[in-house]
Amino acid sequence: MRYESQRIAWWFFATSMLLLCLQIVYGFIMGFAHMGYDVLHDVIPFHVARATHTNLLVVWLLCGFMGSAYYIVPEEVGRELYSVRLAKWQLGTLVFVGVVALVGFHFQWWEGRKFLEIPRPLDWLVVVNVLAFLWNLTMTMWKSPRMTTTSCVLYFGLLMAALLYLPGMIPTDNQTVDSYWRWWVVHLWVEGVWELIMGGILAYLLIKLTGVDREVIEKWLYVIVGLTFLSGILGTGHHYYYIGAPRYWLMIGGIFSALEPLAFLGMAIYAIAMARRGGRSHPNRNALAWTIGCSIMSFVGAGFLGFAHTLPQVNLYTHGTLVTAMHGHMAFWGAYAMLVFAIIAYALPQLTGRKLYDTPLAAFAFWTSNIGMVAMTLAFAVAGVAQVYLERRMGLDFLAVQEEIEVHFLGLVLAAALFAVGIGAYVLQFWRYGLPVGEVERAAVTGDAEGPAPDAAAAEAGA
Repeated sequence: MRYESQRIAWWFFATSMLLLCLQIVYGFIMGFAHMGYDVLHDVIPFHVARATHTNLLVVWLLCGFMGSAYYIVPEEVGRELYSVRLAKWQLGTLVFVGVVALVGFHFQWWEGRKFLEIPRPLDWLVVVNVLAFLWNLTMTMWKSPRMTTTSCVLYFGLLMAALLYLPGMIPTDNQTVDSYWRWWVVHLWVEGVWELIMGGILAYLLIKLTGVDREVIEKWLYVIVGLTFLSGILGTGHHYYYIGAPRYWLMIGGIFSALEPLAFLGMAIYAIAMARRGGRSHPNRNALAWTIGCSIMSFVGAGFLGFAHTLPQVNLYTHGTLVTAMHGHMAFWGAYAMLVFAIIAYALPQLTGRKLYDTPLAAFAFWTSNIGMVAMTLAFAVAGVAQVYLERRMGLDFLAVQEEIEVHFLGLVLAAALFAVGIGAYVLQFWRYGLPVGEVERAAVTGDAEGPAPDAAAAEAGA
């Protein structure tokens, strides 16, 4: 750890882990409901559990991204964070907004818009919170002695994520227009600017873990950014197929959706090539495993499985079915959850001073969670294909089909249990590291140019 203010990242990471565990609990509630054991329906109806599950996903990932930025940016630009006090306030208000929103869901206080259920008053509080976060990063970079491509790509991804939250707040009474703006938020986040965040964090980890020159890795980063913008922006059109938008979106969405796997394939090739090219063997092999695993699993989940069901001829049947859930679970796990796990695995030894990365528990968490997620994806695939055939081809009633596919959710719940064991092991490893009390390095480190040691004035500004 190079800077005192980097410690604030630990609190964002801890919050992220707590919210992830809560998300898994609601996932099990839905899994058992799909099996016909909806015993909590009077307290937590299925639609409430679903909204809570998906919104917890977004919030814990955002907490992870914010913690990553607070850890990476000071080290990349060579100075203390502008204001640790502002970062603490921002985390507290983010948790407050999240708790109020989730409790509100259970009392039917929401907008009712899929993936954007959070009530409008809380939307504005989210905007204020994210603006405070961006102000902190902006002032840190503005006052810094240097800039790097990695920090700039990460910052631009976070900035655009904030700006692209606003279209979802445009008021309209027209369902087609509302869906149009809603996908500006949902799609352009996860298949657009979040990929920039992914590229920035991956670049940082590969620089630290492989020993490959920064210049080489950041040249690859330009390629990733180009592929993301080439495919992701117009790829939004695959959400417009059947919402009442003009028919030309069938062609535009189909073509550019077919190009979207290129960005994730590029990331996979990029990470594997840099790891093989690396001239040093970093002791934190666990962080490297999560980093390489992220690039591979994101290509499988977001790239290959996304391509498999977004072509118009296929999506006509699979849209809104469990096939989408198959793609969504593997995509979010590979592209973003594993990314957060990778930066946490790298940062914890620096933040706490305890080098626990080469332990059986760390390896167990990695393999068990990944095997569990692959098994969940396969279970969703089997249930989804059965649903598509029975409902969309044979014309059976929706509820009748749900009864027919209940048996497949037994396998899903068993796979989810294995996944939960892996996540539990990761959280236990996190707990074993303890609080952020690691020593701040005052001397330059060999390898990548780390920037100057923090001076007294900068440390005071970050207090």
